Amino acid sequence: MPQETPLRSTAAGVPGEGQHSQPARPLFFISDLHLSEALPQTVAAFEHFVRVTAEQADSVFILGDLFEYWIGDDMLAEPFAARMAALMHTLSERGIALYIMHGNRDFLLGKRFMKAAGAIWLPDPFTITAFGTRIALAHGDAQCTADRGYQWFRRFARMPLVRMLFLAWPFKWRQALAQRLRRNSDAGRMRPAQPRYDVTLNATAALFRQSQAATIIHGHTHRPACHHEANGTRWVLPDWELDHGEQRGGYLQIDASGIKALPLGSA
Repeated sequence: MPQETPLRSTAAGVPGEGQHSQPARPLFFISDLHLSEALPQTVAAFEHFVRVTAEQADSVFILGDLFEYWIGDDMLAEPFAARMAALMHTLSERGIALYIMHGNRDFLLGKRFMKAAGAIWLPDPFTITAFGTRIALAHGDAQCTADRGYQWFRRFARMPLVRMLFLAWPFKWRQALAQRLRRNSDAGRMRPAQPRYDVTLNATAALFRQSQAATIIHGHTHRPACHHEANGTRWVLPDWELDHGEQRGGYLQIDASGIKALPLGSA
C-alpha cells in the first residue's frame, strides 16, 4: 500500500504545504544513475546536475539505483562514496530538499548515508500531491511482476534477518559478491530486452488504485516514456549512461505548468 506522510513544507503543494507568496519552484525527479568510479562522465553529469541544474528546484527526488551497488553504510569510508554524499549534502545546505528511495541496487542505503547526504528516505511506493496533482512514486522493480524469480529474490533479500546477516559479513566479502553480481548484470544487458523485465499493466493498475493517484513516476526499466493508461498517466524515468555507447540521461520537472521530460544540461 503506498505510504503518504508529510514531506518538508514547500510551495509545491506536497503534504504539509505552507502558504507562500512567491511562485513555487519546481520538483525534479531522477533515477537509475548507477554511479560508480568506473563511470566518470556519468558522475560528472550528476555533479553538474546537483551544483547547477538543481539550483532551480524546490526539491530533488531520486527514485532508486543512485549507485551501481551499495553494500552497507560502511561504504562511506570509501573516498568515492563519501564524495558523492558530501556533494548531495550541499542541496540541503542551499535549502533544496533531497528525497531518496531505495532501488534494487542500493536498497541497503541506511540512516548513516541519509544523514551524510542530507537526505530524507522515502518508502516505496510513496504518494505526494504536487501542484494539485496526486502522484505515486516508485522505483519500479516491484511492478515487474512477470519476473517471478526476481520478485522472490526481492522479498528474500529485504527480510530484516537476511539484511542483518549480510551486513555482518566482512566488507571485502560483500564487495566481492556485489562485483560478481554486477558483472552478471552487465552481461545480461547485452541480451535483447524481454517483456518479463518490464512492469506489467496489472501491477501499475493496482498502484493507481491503491494510491488513488492520477500519475505514476518510476524508473528501473531503463525505458523512458510517457504512457497513457486506463487509470492515468505513467512516466518512466531515463537511466543515466554517458560513458559507453549512446549517451542517455534526463529528468522530470513538475511545476505549475505540468510535467516535462528534460535532457541533461538543459538548465
